Amino acid sequence: MLMKALRVGLGQLVILIDFLTRPAKKKRTPDAQAAVEASAKDLTLYQFQACPFCVKTRRTLRRLNVPVALRDAKNNEIDRQTLLTEGGKIKVPCLRIEEGDKTVWMYESKVIIDYLDKRFSAV
Repeated sequence: MLMKALRVGLGQLVILIDFLTRPAKKKRTPDAQAAVEASAKDLTLYQFQACPFCVKTRRTLRRLNVPVALRDAKNNEIDRQTLLTEGGKIKVPCLRIEEGDKTVWMYESKVIIDYLDKRFSAV
C-alpha cells in the first residue's frame, strides 16, 4: 500500500514538473504547419500519463509542434487491448505509424524521439 501511494505521488510530481517546464512549440508558417499536421495524422502514441519516458516523448511532440493522437494504455481497456493484440506487448511509450497498408509499432522513447526529430525537425 505504501509503495503504491509513493508511486502515485511521484507520478503526480512528474506530471506537475512537466506542466511547469513545458518547452515552447516550434514556430512554422501556416502552410508548413498544415503539412506537419497532415503528415502526423497517421501517428498514434500509446502512453501512460505519469510514465517519465512517455512524458519525455510527449515533450518532444510539443517541442516539434506535432499533433499526435494520444491513447491511454493504462486507464482505457480498449486502448490497452489494442496495444497488446496489434502491437504485441503492453509497453509504453509506443508510437503506431500507419504507412499505407503497413503498420509499424515503435517502442522505446529514445527510438521514437529520434524518429520524430528526423521526420519533423527540418519541416
